[in-house]
Order: sequence, then C-alpha cells, then structure tokens
Amino acid sequence: MSELSITDARIRFGSYEALKGISVAVAQGQLVTLLGPSGCGKTTLLRAIAGFIPLDDGAITIDGADMREVPPERRNTAMCFQSYALFPHLTVFENIAFGLRQKGTPRDDLDKRVRASAAQVSLEAQLQKLPSQLSGGQQQRVALARALAVRPGVILFDEPLSNLDARLRDQVRFEIRQLQKAHGFTAVYVTHDQAEALAMSDLVVVMNAGSIEQAGTPYEVYYRPVNRFVADFVGTANIMPVRVTAADAGRGTYRVTSPMGEVTVQSDEPPVAEEVYAMWRPEDAVACPESSDLSNVVTFEIKAQSFLGNLTDLAVAPQGSDVTYRVQILGQTEISDGSLRSFQIAPEKVRFLKERVQ
Repeated sequence: MSELSITDARIRFGSYEALKGISVAVAQGQLVTLLGPSGCGKTTLLRAIAGFIPLDDGAITIDGADMREVPPERRNTAMCFQSYALFPHLTVFENIAFGLRQKGTPRDDLDKRVRASAAQVSLEAQLQKLPSQLSGGQQQRVALARALAVRPGVILFDEPLSNLDARLRDQVRFEIRQLQKAHGFTAVYVTHDQAEALAMSDLVVVMNAGSIEQAGTPYEVYYRPVNRFVADFVGTANIMPVRVTAADAGRGTYRVTSPMGEVTVQSDEPPVAEEVYAMWRPEDAVACPESSDLSNVVTFEIKAQSFLGNLTDLAVAPQGSDVTYRVQILGQTEISDGSLRSFQIAPEKVRFLKERVQ
C-alpha cells in the first residue's frame, strides 16, 4: 500500500478547465471516494492519477515520487473499470493473470498469486470459466482480483458498481470494503452514488465543476456540510435562509428567524454572517404533541407521503406557508394528507452552513 498526494492539479481541454487546482492527500490504507455529479471532474482526476491524462499544472506523487514523467504501466497503480474490461475469450484464471504476464512474472509465482487473489474474492471455483458464464457481481470480483494480483500501491475504481442491479450493488459494495479493510490497500473510488460514498469511505471528496466543495469523513459531509451544494447532494436536506436575531456565543446558542418561524440553533461554530443558510435532515424531525414545551416545535400540514417500507417520507409545509420540507418517520403511520402534525427539530440538529444569503 502507498501514500498518494495530489497538489494543485489542473487539467484543461482547450478553453474548458476540467480540474481547477485539486489538492487531496490519501494516507496508506485509506479508501477515498471522489463524489460528485456527472462532469464534475472526478473521472478526469482518476485517469490523471493512473497516468492516462497528463496534468497541465500541479503534481501527483506516490510514496513521494513525482509521477509527471512516469507512464501508466510503470506507476504503482491498478484500475478497476466501470465496464470490468475483461477479455471474453480468456478464462477467469487468464484474466487475473493478464497483468502479471505483462510484468514478466515467473510461472510458479504467477500461479500462486492468481490463486491467492482469486481466494481473496471467493472465486477459486470459477477459475476455468469464461466471463460470460459469470454473474455481474462475479465479473466485478474478477476485475478486482486482477488488480489485487499485481500488488499495486493504489487501486483506482471508476464507478465499478454502476452496471449492477441495486441488490447486487449493495452486496459487492460491502465485499469491496471488507477486502480493502482486510488487506489494507490504498484506494481511490469514483462514484456519483452518495450511498456508496457514505458506506465505503474513510474520506469523501465532494467535487463540483472541477473543484472540491468539501473533503471530510462520511459523518462530516453528511452532518456538517459546508454549503448548500454539499448538503443537497449528499443525502436529502431541508435548507432554509435564516437571520440571526440573538446570540449567546459562550453557550453556542442562537435564535434565528426562518420560514418555519423562530428557531433555536445550538452550534459549536458561530454563523459566518447575520444572514446565512441553515439545514436539517428529514430524519431529524421527531413527532411530538403540539402543546409540548420542547424547543423548535413546528406544526406542519401534510402535503404528500410515500411509504418506503422501513420509513414513510412526508412532504410537509408550516401552517400558512407554501415552503415544503421533507420529514421521514419510521414505519407506516396513519396520517392523512391535509392533516396537521407537530414535530420537534432539536436545536443541535439545525446546522449553520458556511454560506451567506445573497
């Protein structure tokens, strides 16, 4: 496993700037996810790490060695592609062995490393099959075993689960994370799926339009997003403009006006301005009696609802307002559209964003 450092990476295609000064440090044994919408630059950055696209400015180093003049085949990396990129006429054994043969690995060592890599992903019984005889999940594991076999310092994943159905995607996602933890390889994983990023990562790098919006742990980007883009892209967020009307900075307590009325915010960090954005997650709202003496009790009108099995997703609006929010409650509850229900959003669940209201 290796350390990876990206410093002020910039890539231009004509007048279009695909990467605008990206800097990321990946520690040994870390799994870092590049998360963002299509066109944000995450795959461009991954291909730059692999050596397929040269940087116009900046630097990429692996274990302290500058990769600027190092061709892809000499970099200590391996790629798992979105399409698996398996050779259909080769057996599983030969697919896994391909990179080792390219490197001139002796036959005895090659056989041991192929079988060891196949065992790591539970493919020992499939070594003589062709890719067409395997399921999608098994094909993805062949691609991972091929990458593991060459013992790279960094494994690069380019949306490897996007071709799988939802159930299989969850299974393989779990398997990749377990393998990464068990064998401690360093990984950079590209996805636009927020669930993958939150479930798999040590560090999530949220990208947008060639720049990094926020880099942090899954907990930080979900519960402490820095701006509206991160809050809305990573999970579902209720974002509202607020105006600070009173503050007790010593206790971290703030009183604000919002579209929901007067709200109390408990925050370790003060707001960056008098008028800022704040957010709360749909699961932060807890049903309570209207007469409750708790802080931040809001009476909502139920506008619509969707039963999702383990929870019910509600579209709600404060009485007398057209502003719609999302609330999620466990299970199925007898709630009729148009009825009024009271919920509490605890002061510590309302979080200031580091973004001023323009």
